[in-house]
Amino acid sequence: MKHKINIWGYIAIFAIAAIALPWIGSESISFSDVFGNLQDRENISVLIFFMQRIPRVAVGLIVGGALAMAGASLQILFRNPLAEPWTLGVAGGASLGAFLASMLPAFTIAFLPLNTTQLFALIGAALVIALVYSFSRKQGGIATHVLLLCGITLSILFGGIIMLITYFVSPYEFLSIHRWMIGGVDVIGYRELLSLIILSVPGLWLLMSCSRNYNHMALGEDMAMGHGVDVQRTQLITFVGAGITTAAAVAITGPIGFIGMIIPHVVRRLSGADHRLVLPASFLLGGATLAVCDGVARTILAPTELPVGIITAVLGAPIFLFILLKKK
Repeated sequence: MKHKINIWGYIAIFAIAAIALPWIGSESISFSDVFGNLQDRENISVLIFFMQRIPRVAVGLIVGGALAMAGASLQILFRNPLAEPWTLGVAGGASLGAFLASMLPAFTIAFLPLNTTQLFALIGAALVIALVYSFSRKQGGIATHVLLLCGITLSILFGGIIMLITYFVSPYEFLSIHRWMIGGVDVIGYRELLSLIILSVPGLWLLMSCSRNYNHMALGEDMAMGHGVDVQRTQLITFVGAGITTAAAVAITGPIGFIGMIIPHVVRRLSGADHRLVLPASFLLGGATLAVCDGVARTILAPTELPVGIITAVLGAPIFLFILLKKK
């Protein structure tokens, strides 16, 4: 297959999504409705556009990009095409932390723009990172097969704990928790966006710093070491970077599946396997994809809004099966 899409193609897709999607929603608004009445602070169109649509689209772009870049990195770390952010168990730990925060409404803490849910999600993710790393650490690096097994086991364990707790809550609380667990980008204002940027940028930077090494690690650890790659350091940076990035996303939107698994495969098919391109392209395409899915979620049954996790699951599974069949 001839690879035709370069980084500028992905930038264009990302930019089109960022510009067009704020104008899409159950409430129809026009350019003149918004920019013709900017001085009117009570204008409904201005409030919808700047306080709902803009931050919601921005959060979708960053969360989708973060999950896709984390997935691309983990697929190289494990050399497993099915690896995604849930593989580490970090998403499960962050979900459990956020879930426990929602069960303690009287317990409220805040640090800068972070609220209780986000702080608990980060604590849960940090505990998982420390636990999984301690189990999988070996002399000379990380035992990736142990890392994989520990991550999957902890994800199952945390899911079981969440289901156990929901068994004892009221029906109203159960519905609220269930909706969060599906995953959604229903944010209002810029607090969540600011906290997402603060949390995700360090993780994304760590992953991008390893992009050149990933090209060597794709050939195997021994080959990478022969090419002068510090495999142990690259493994640790990938583990921590993907963990931070995933925790940042889950803390804001809840767990959203398939973006981290599918988008890197699509990018590699369209643009090749050079991870200096795959990582930023995965971020751009993943962000645009999640933002578009959220646009569909908030309009397909308007005025009712679907959680975006439903859309990504319904669309993601057939697409992934199609990729598998094409490879075969």
